[in-house]
Amino acid sequence: MPEASAYARGVPCWIDISCTDINAGKEFYAALFGWEYFTGPAESGYYTQALLDGKSVAGLMSQPDQPVAWTTYLKADDADLTHKAIVEHGGQPMTEVIDVMGEGRMIIAADPTGGVFGVWEPGRHIGSRVVNEPGAVVWNELSTPNAARAREFYGSVFGLEIGDPMPDFDYTTIKADGRDVGGIFTVPDAQPEWRVYFAVADTDATTAIADSNGATVLTQPKDTPFGRMAVIQDPQGAVFALMSVSQN
Repeated sequence: MPEASAYARGVPCWIDISCTDINAGKEFYAALFGWEYFTGPAESGYYTQALLDGKSVAGLMSQPDQPVAWTTYLKADDADLTHKAIVEHGGQPMTEVIDVMGEGRMIIAADPTGGVFGVWEPGRHIGSRVVNEPGAVVWNELSTPNAARAREFYGSVFGLEIGDPMPDFDYTTIKADGRDVGGIFTVPDAQPEWRVYFAVADTDATTAIADSNGATVLTQPKDTPFGRMAVIQDPQGAVFALMSVSQN
């Protein structure tokens, strides 16, 4: 299983989920993706890392009074400078820069269109050690009513390049070092959302597992040019997507 060793500036590098019931969340995602877990000490709030073959792929935390949602973190070289840039370019930091016990430094913020995202400056923890493999993240994208404003913001704050729009659809990729690393597209009158896509070997089979474990299937599996996809809402309300990937 390939292991990530570093991320370029602006690349989605980590994901985590806030749970009202973390034990139920762990059970659901273990059934879905085969995750095992490492739980941190009390001073970390018992922050839990999901593992594939012993390598970190995602985080889970207990926040009983918060909405349940997946958060996408973009890599920063300097969290303090990124915090300033977020403000300068019309975003709204929801936290100050938080030092996570030497693991890294983080911010939670909203872009000018309302999309909530995280910032991660790596310390000992670089982010997801496994990506693009079944059970790990394969894509991240922002849907927003004002994609043009969002592109301007993320380009300015993180130095990301913007790809060419798709024909007849206001969807562009965001690029780091010339490589597609995510997407931004327009959804009129919708709540802005950074959505996480998980790679799976069989979208239909994984969707069936989600359904049998109490999830709601929002979009049934369907073929797309990028793989067979489905959209799932977990039993606590977090929305994510599945995308089939070929296995070597």
